[in-house]
Amino acid sequence: MTYLNEIKRKHRGLTSHIVKTEKFKTVSIIFKMLAPLTKEDVTERALFPHVLLRGTGTRPKTSELRMYLDELYGTSVSCDLSKKGEMHVITFRLDIANEKFLKDQTPLLEKGLELLSEIIFSPALEDGAFLPLYVSQEKRTLKQRIQAVYNDKMRYSNLRLIQVMCKDEPYALHVNGELDDVDDITPQSLYEAYQKAVTEDQLDIYVVGDVDEQQVDSYISKYFEVNERELRPVPKLEQIRAKEPQEVVEDADVKQGKLNMGFRTGTHFTDDDYPALQLFNGLFGGFSHSKLFINVREKASLAYYAASRIESFKGLMMVMSGIEVGNYQKAVDIIKEQFQEMKKGSFTEEAIDQTKAVIKNQILETLDTPYGLVEFIYQQAAAQTEFSLEDWLGRIDNVRKAEIIEVGKKIDLDTTYFLKGTEGAS
Repeated sequence: MTYLNEIKRKHRGLTSHIVKTEKFKTVSIIFKMLAPLTKEDVTERALFPHVLLRGTGTRPKTSELRMYLDELYGTSVSCDLSKKGEMHVITFRLDIANEKFLKDQTPLLEKGLELLSEIIFSPALEDGAFLPLYVSQEKRTLKQRIQAVYNDKMRYSNLRLIQVMCKDEPYALHVNGELDDVDDITPQSLYEAYQKAVTEDQLDIYVVGDVDEQQVDSYISKYFEVNERELRPVPKLEQIRAKEPQEVVEDADVKQGKLNMGFRTGTHFTDDDYPALQLFNGLFGGFSHSKLFINVREKASLAYYAASRIESFKGLMMVMSGIEVGNYQKAVDIIKEQFQEMKKGSFTEEAIDQTKAVIKNQILETLDTPYGLVEFIYQQAAAQTEFSLEDWLGRIDNVRKAEIIEVGKKIDLDTTYFLKGTEGAS
């Protein structure tokens, strides 16, 4: 069975990925910009996409741009930011009605691609820089976005774990940048950062929907004239290992303590043993049948939640849990105990089969939305590798218990971080 029909083409400095499917009534156009994650660039990269969405050269007022989107049958456009290991990803997304389902034959898809190209490559400018009003307004909003992480203690504790664990590594940087760096940004410096990005970033565009690929291809060639660029090699990550696991406890005004533990896996997305790591994580804390869920949350009643996840590009595994302050040591001990049980291979073939089924189901579920589908394919573009979905599902199926134990031998606890709540303290 073929799950994905991806047609990939080079357009000078841009790679297009057309995914022809009748699953969706709309067409989604997703444009991604990838560059190394650095302290010098990250805050400006977090800001300029939001400034670009405020106006274009032909529609400099935000109200004009919004009116035009309404004219295009309520087309929506947005941006967001993410990390792939030590790379920073800017994503623009435009969702537009499929003209096939309209009574009048408006060339909506062409207009959508033309508009997205204009938003990204022909911004509203004043004296060769971004409009000062938009920059100052979006700087204020960026500060609020950065601050929001500190107000959400679950997100904050995860951020602090990464900052402590990956100190002096680019991965410690937040996708929205540094609060202290926002004030120094000027319309001119921001425009220069933007120009650097459109000139040097790895660029990929995805068009998902019931479309004619030849037509889409010609529109991309027409509206996205991008200069050739060298494809940067994927950064080789050093295997940084702490001599001894470190423990950090910080006080905060929270009712519930947040216990986060960070492990170095030594395994990355492109490695042969990555599917085995997915199984290890699934059995350890990824799902409701995992050791952490059953033993920490259900049997011992030590946590409100307990789960683990992997960062595939950076080679990390993180455990997140919410606990009563007085249960800190008990919870740490039982999580470490379950980790050792995993390393010893204390799990059944039945549990392995169940985990394989859940992982495969999860992957197939991501294909049920255009954005999830693109995220699955984009993993390959970001890692500069290629495989089919069928290959990937087959690799998961073929993982054996011995391989899960073997991949577990490479995993070490690096950092235990506890955001200590005030209630329930003895």
